[in-house]
Amino acid sequence: MQYDSLKTFVTLCEVGNFTKTSEMLHISQPSVSLHIKNLEKEFQTELFVRSPKLVQITPTGEILYKRAKQIIAIYEQAKEDILEHHNSVQGELIIGASFTIGEYILPSLLAKLQKDFPALELQVIIGNTHEIVESVRSLHVDIGLIEGQTNDTEVSVHPFMEDQLFIISSNDHPLVSKGTLSIADLQNQAWVSREQGSGTREYLNHVIRSNGLTVKSLITISSNQGIKESVIQGMGLSLLSHSVIEREVKNGDLSVIPLKDKSFTRTLSYVFSPIMKHKRSVENFINMLEKK
Repeated sequence: MQYDSLKTFVTLCEVGNFTKTSEMLHISQPSVSLHIKNLEKEFQTELFVRSPKLVQITPTGEILYKRAKQIIAIYEQAKEDILEHHNSVQGELIIGASFTIGEYILPSLLAKLQKDFPALELQVIIGNTHEIVESVRSLHVDIGLIEGQTNDTEVSVHPFMEDQLFIISSNDHPLVSKGTLSIADLQNQAWVSREQGSGTREYLNHVIRSNGLTVKSLITISSNQGIKESVIQGMGLSLLSHSVIEREVKNGDLSVIPLKDKSFTRTLSYVFSPIMKHKRSVENFINMLEKK
């Protein structure tokens, strides 16, 4: 399409002068003349009547002027639409998330992501920390959110928020009536915890080892909800994220065991393969996480 020639033609129609047209379009006057000649050759018609003092548009020139304005408008709109397409965030974003994050923290982030980027198709895969890191490394997900640690050198790891955990029990557990306790009061207790590979299980193992605690019994359940229901039934203590237990504690279904001068905090991180770093949807999701 002779876009430049049409633009020159429309400008000449509107200003009626070859010199002014060349100045406005920042091209030489011979170029203006060449553009017009090319159009006249293509349409096999005379577009202007030329004289030393006057440039007058012909009837066929009037027909082309009207259509040329439409063509230029459509062309410019197409450029804007294509630019908007390239600059918009769309396509598919596959997010891997460990259970605590995927079930209790990620939903609010997804709502904001959907509001800001409605053309983006979201998919979430939930697993334990080990599984999510493996999915990131093998490119089965674009980005992962984990609550544990990883030594995998093939992924990039960055913190995005702090998470506080609490020891919980059923409301009638013997420790509830004792008020604020010390870490020693947790000796020889029954526990309910997540499976190996889970960031929450890893953190509980760390608490038990670092404080020299003896475990009476340990029930493993690969579900936060399953753990909470088991604790409510009096099957033992558990250590879970604030986001996981908030509703049950507020409703009086679970009790928090307070420890004197002791708190449990961990860092939640996002992980991605370096080749995913410049994917626009990943970039925008990372920006959202870092502003959280």
